[in-house]
Amino acid sequence: SKYRGHGGNLNTRSTELGSAVTGSPLAAVLPASTTVKKSIVLSSENRKELAKQAKATKEEKRAQLDGRHRYLISRLADGIDLSEQQVEKAIISDDKFQLIEQFFAPSGLKKLLFFYQDVLQQKLNASSRSDGSTNSLPQKKLFITTGSTEDFTGTCAFFLRTSDEVITASNVSQEVNFGMFDCTNGNILQGLEFFLSQIMIPALKSQQNWGAVKEGLKNSQIQDFLYSVDKFVRTLSSSRQNIEDKIQLTKVDIDIFVRNLQNPSDYITAG
Repeated sequence: SKYRGHGGNLNTRSTELGSAVTGSPLAAVLPASTTVKKSIVLSSENRKELAKQAKATKEEKRAQLDGRHRYLISRLADGIDLSEQQVEKAIISDDKFQLIEQFFAPSGLKKLLFFYQDVLQQKLNASSRSDGSTNSLPQKKLFITTGSTEDFTGTCAFFLRTSDEVITASNVSQEVNFGMFDCTNGNILQGLEFFLSQIMIPALKSQQNWGAVKEGLKNSQIQDFLYSVDKFVRTLSSSRQNIEDKIQLTKVDIDIFVRNLQNPSDYITAG
């Protein structure tokens, strides 16, 4: 009876100590599943709060859009075959939105790049909504990029500045050039070859005004330049074809060659 009394006191102290550590007297008696459900509820509330903050940020960005942004949005929508609403939504949701402002600034960024390609995005698993599990699915996405942090596997839309002047709503169409570069399935060499041979070279050869260089296409310097570009495209095409036609090694069953070799002299003769 004496020892049972001490044992009862020890159990009581252990329960009290457990309650003190957890910070809640109920934690010692509630099942573990209850605690887990509570954490899920809290994480759900946190997700709702984050979603609310993200929505407010998007509205702030939408309020900043002006004629300059509308010009970019219009060019992207035409080039990528998306609606202007879809492009706008992608831009104001992008965490690199500030690159657009840096592009517009005086002496700002010389280029502004957008990729439109498959991106793995987290999707909530419908069959496991209660535990918040997700899976990754490829989905087409338009996003701003520096060109150095993501692999290029789809379409690149680019804007280039022609001067260091501040970009305004009135001069954006004159100071900013727009272009597209297709790299479907990650075939960069083929995309570059098509871009140069079918877009850039014809545009250069049809250009009459070469700035300070007089006589346009009759000028020897311009002719040398165009010849060099043509030569580069031919070299690029040749290199691409060589890569695509690279040697393919196949597995060979050597058993048929060594089956009848019995001694060293047989191997020497076979060699």
